[in-house]
Amino acid sequence: MMGEREGPLLEARGIVRDLGDSSAKTRVLHGITMDVRRGELLALTGHSGSGKSTLLYLLGAIDRPDEGRVLFEGTDLGALDDDDRAAFRGKKLGFVFQFHFLLPEFSVEENVTLPMLRNGVAHEEAIARAHRALEWVGLTSYASRRPSQLSGGQAQRAAVARATAHDPKLILADEPTGSLDTKNATTVFELLTSLVRERGASVVVVTHDTDLAATCDRRVALRDGRVVEEAGA
Repeated sequence: MMGEREGPLLEARGIVRDLGDSSAKTRVLHGITMDVRRGELLALTGHSGSGKSTLLYLLGAIDRPDEGRVLFEGTDLGALDDDDRAAFRGKKLGFVFQFHFLLPEFSVEENVTLPMLRNGVAHEEAIARAHRALEWVGLTSYASRRPSQLSGGQAQRAAVARATAHDPKLILADEPTGSLDTKNATTVFELLTSLVRERGASVVVVTHDTDLAATCDRRVALRDGRVVEEAGA
């Protein structure tokens, strides 16, 4: 589903990324140009080493390109300083990784709440949003538990709650089902899909799972740091 505003949510234009020091640089991305549309589920596919995760981190303003631009609703993310990029990520984006990266010393509820508090959400509002997010992922009764008391699937659902409690416009997921069994992988992917279908968010997911990728609205395939195929509407 498309949002009311015209144009893509995010645009990558001629993205080049080199890794390594000046004496031994390796070009990982070779002039990537692509869009992320409003209200779509987009899969980034390709073999290991194709540049999928590197591209995802650039789309999410975690890293800066060496050449080219990443535009979010017209704002050049590479032109922002570190503080502004961090503020942008905290308000506009949500991240889900292959491993949940929950803080072990905090409860599930605290893990969901803390990022919002760091980004200026009032305490009562952050708690309310965390409760709604945990209810949505089916973890209300686990809110007071530590991550070590959760199964792998439950921990990843908690990570999805943390990534989405602040209602971001764009969720970036890097192999979010890669460490899960089929049942839990399907559950997590259904949650990501519902963000698009029910909330109108955009989701970009890096995945090796061809079956899950086939359910996405569009698929962009990378090979050796280049876009080699686009499929879908």
